[in-house]
Amino acid sequence: MNYRIVATLGPATDEQQMWGSLVAAGATAFRLNTAHFRLDILQSWLEAIAHFLAESPAGNDRFPERAASVDVDAFPVILDLQASKWRIGNVKSNMLESGASVQLVLETEGDEQGDGSGSDPGILPIPHPDFFTAAQIDADGKIAVNDGKVMLRIESPGKRRITARVTRGGEISARKGISLVGSEYRVEHLHRNDMQVLEMARRYPFVRYALSYVKDGVEMSNYRRLFQERGTGAPYLIAKVERASALEDAEQIAGYADELWICRGDLGAELGAAAMAEKLFRFLPRIRRIPKPVFLAGQVLEHLTAHPTPTRSEISYLYEALQRGFAGVVLSDETAVGAYPLESCRVAALFRSG
Repeated sequence: MNYRIVATLGPATDEQQMWGSLVAAGATAFRLNTAHFRLDILQSWLEAIAHFLAESPAGNDRFPERAASVDVDAFPVILDLQASKWRIGNVKSNMLESGASVQLVLETEGDEQGDGSGSDPGILPIPHPDFFTAAQIDADGKIAVNDGKVMLRIESPGKRRITARVTRGGEISARKGISLVGSEYRVEHLHRNDMQVLEMARRYPFVRYALSYVKDGVEMSNYRRLFQERGTGAPYLIAKVERASALEDAEQIAGYADELWICRGDLGAELGAAAMAEKLFRFLPRIRRIPKPVFLAGQVLEHLTAHPTPTRSEISYLYEALQRGFAGVVLSDETAVGAYPLESCRVAALFRSG
């Protein structure tokens, strides 16, 4: 099989020597989640990657392990834009204990620029007014944080403050995703940081853009038009399918996107795990009818984040997904923060031929 592997870069893969090893292990693209970078830091990463890609694999002592068969001149770097995805604001990393009471408060633009070091652990700043609107009109009271690793239940909604109870404890930190389970309400737009990223990144020809939380074909067409109006030509746009409406409208979204990612983390947080599994099962026969490449994302090889080998279930599902028609996979925590990023790429490439 011939398929592609997107490796997300992060603290575990922040050196150029490691990038060469990732390519040799099977990576065919890199991804940076712009929500976790200040603009100046993101630019420094892109500068370093540009330097890395400019290095010739042949006869180069710096990257001897890089696979000569990889065309680094056509090696994309995907910038993940926040778009309408909701994220926690600036909060100090801490543990939320099950049963604890927390306050979710509307974070102002000025506060959002802080480092969160003085945050009260019982207060979660949320810089999205539409989150509070959705909590009042279109949700079943469940809040999923960080792909559902932490769960809250709303006790008292409000326009600027929500009181909630922790039903599944765990670690939280700044910029982690937050969702209202069962909610379809959301203001579709590019985040202001996204616009700054677009302006900065337009000078790098290898950059592609992944748009979070696309609702349907109409929203994707609006993004395509926005890029054209900004004079960026015809950039490669990826639609991240993280909502039930997007899954249902995948063919129409593909009319305006160059690629689709089926993101099971946020999709599961939005729908609940059981509903996600059912909807994805029903979606699988449609993959080959979609006229653009479709990638599988979200805990593809999650076990490798902390262990040197994958589970048999992961390997089995990876093989089945590729047989079903997925054009590739996206590795997230596995390569960004995991203990075994190279092993993750090698395992992801197990079924690739040629």
